[in-house]
Amino acid sequence: MKNSSGGRLSAPWIIFLIVFPIVLSIIALGSGRIWITPVDTIKAIISKITGQQLVDKMVMSTIVNIRIPRILLALLAGMGLSCAGCAFQSLFANPLATPDTLGVASGASFGAAFGILIGFKMLGIQITSFIFGAAAVLMTWAAGSGRGKGLSSVVLSGIMIGSLFSALVSLIKFVADAESQLPAITYWLMGSLSNASYESLIYGAPPILLGICVLFLLRWRMNLLPLSEDEARSSGVNIKRLRAVTVICATLMTASCVSMCGQVGWVGLLVPHMCRMKFSSNHMSLVPASISFGASFMLIVDTIARSVSAADIPISILTAIIGAPFFIYLMRKSGGWQL
Repeated sequence: MKNSSGGRLSAPWIIFLIVFPIVLSIIALGSGRIWITPVDTIKAIISKITGQQLVDKMVMSTIVNIRIPRILLALLAGMGLSCAGCAFQSLFANPLATPDTLGVASGASFGAAFGILIGFKMLGIQITSFIFGAAAVLMTWAAGSGRGKGLSSVVLSGIMIGSLFSALVSLIKFVADAESQLPAITYWLMGSLSNASYESLIYGAPPILLGICVLFLLRWRMNLLPLSEDEARSSGVNIKRLRAVTVICATLMTASCVSMCGQVGWVGLLVPHMCRMKFSSNHMSLVPASISFGASFMLIVDTIARSVSAADIPISILTAIIGAPFFIYLMRKSGGWQL
């Protein structure tokens, strides 16, 4: 399959990007330490919809109450992180830009650690994580933007704010109870989708879906993000407003992802990079490709994490093990990264 000219996706690619995550989701529903056949998987879904008892109750519970929420979270987190990474890499014209460039993941991690320290349940942890993630970006933007300051100042400010919240996380771990709170904080920071539930998705999915929809609709304008203000002004686009919308959407997606599943690295760096090499830097094709492949990558990694051992492997460990060598391979194959 080849991408069509003009940066737009060809019909075969559009079909593939839609169908591939769906097929992987069906496979993931039956995969795990308990293998469930595709026939029983479909019967369980039909049973949930119709209310009939077509399969064993254990199979029904495994599919409906455990795997479906987790698969939905994997898809949402993969889409959100890869789309946010794509936006930040274009905004800052930097191949190493990630969803945490403005400190949002560090702030969200501190919020979650703080919630665990004071004894919040999952929903409370999710809310505090989201609030502090947004607060970190506001602090970054306030410190790094202003008259005469460019985007490089914002990036530097993001590094500083991220370091501040990382230090605060270390402080939380230092004062946490070593028997109960510290292991919970440490495990959460390594990233996991094991706490996925319909309740957490109800609160966490809307910011991700909203951010994805807005950036998808603005994807043709995102090609102007690396340009200077004078160059963008000549095209009739308010570049400051576009950058603000991009930052807000990427922040919403990242903070919500981190609030539900902890810090998950490499997705927002690797997937947009890989898609840029295949589909070029035109966001008409780059954004939908990043969304689809981000969801697929996260789903594959999470399926491996919950299948290969009795205990869930923290997902950030697998994303790093898979992502780092593959990223090096891509870099050597392409001869570098071009925006």
